Amino acid sequence: MRKPLVVRILSSLDTRAWIAMAVFLGLALAVVPVLHLALPEESPFHVSTYAITLLGKIMCYALVAVAMDLIWGYGGILSLGHGLFFALGGYAFGMYLMRQIGHDAAELPAFMVFLDWKELPWFWLGSDSFGWAAFLVMALPALVAFVFGYFAFRSRIKGVYFSIITQALTYAAMLLFFRNETGFGGNNGFTDFKRVLGYGITAPETRLVLFGLTALALAATLVFAAWLVKSKFGRVLTAIRDAESRVMFIGYNPLWYKLGIWVVSAVLCGIAGALYVPQVGIINPSEMSPGNSIEIAIWVAVGGRGTLIGPIIGAFVVNLAKSWFTVSFPEYWLFFLGLLFIVVTLMLPQGLVGLWKKLMNKEGAAA
Repeated sequence: MRKPLVVRILSSLDTRAWIAMAVFLGLALAVVPVLHLALPEESPFHVSTYAITLLGKIMCYALVAVAMDLIWGYGGILSLGHGLFFALGGYAFGMYLMRQIGHDAAELPAFMVFLDWKELPWFWLGSDSFGWAAFLVMALPALVAFVFGYFAFRSRIKGVYFSIITQALTYAAMLLFFRNETGFGGNNGFTDFKRVLGYGITAPETRLVLFGLTALALAATLVFAAWLVKSKFGRVLTAIRDAESRVMFIGYNPLWYKLGIWVVSAVLCGIAGALYVPQVGIINPSEMSPGNSIEIAIWVAVGGRGTLIGPIIGAFVVNLAKSWFTVSFPEYWLFFLGLLFIVVTLMLPQGLVGLWKKLMNKEGAAA
């Protein structure tokens, strides 16, 4: 007898994982707000606005890392263009935020006034609606992913060729968004946001709400991903990763499984981008740079692909290191990142999670 969906979702994580998630959400939704609002800035336990913004940004990156792990760790599809889907979600929500800057939401964004535009382009229509923006955040990445993925997977493009094509796709999109006439702010992108749903976007309470929503989205994504990879869909996807020809021989069409996880991963990146923009306060074409997409793959590799929790750890480790390096030794950051990737590839093929498991197994054997 098939178990109810709720039971299958709850059983997707073990008890320790649920406890860890409860602790994480307790810290994000209760402890951090209290330490930020209730304690004075001079207190050693005060959580600063900078820390909240930094951690919120990294949680968005961690969500993207989980999305990457779904396609790379479980589908065997290495994308070097996931920054495109992240940026599309960010731009879709950024359009809404730009329309909220003026007292009248119908006013043209400042960059359009500067360029002497007389009316909104057709694709900006409805961008003053939060509901429409939320729909576009998911629909735009899904549409681009579906169209690109359908033709790529139908042509059975895989391996390094697929990775190169995804990198070319995001680079082409970056060049397009850099142009002023496309209607997305050119190289400056969108910035100087004022309000979201009528609330001041820089108000401490608004920042904490966005921080809490990001934590909830990350937790929900982890649960959803764990359920998905343990479902029949996930098992077939893993089989396609390991032996695609055998899966085809027994009657499964890899196209729809690959395309399905590809679109799901793109939508998750779009949601992460939408949460990222109001917290960081800017979205521009540099988010689509090939370097950013390569960094996403590094987060997953450092944490341990095919583990779900590993990419989250990798995103936090790499981005916290980046925050420190770019302040203390800005000229050495890229060298450190390259060295880190080489060391992990050669010495820790299963990432930090794999290293932890080895250490625990050794302790267990010694005991």
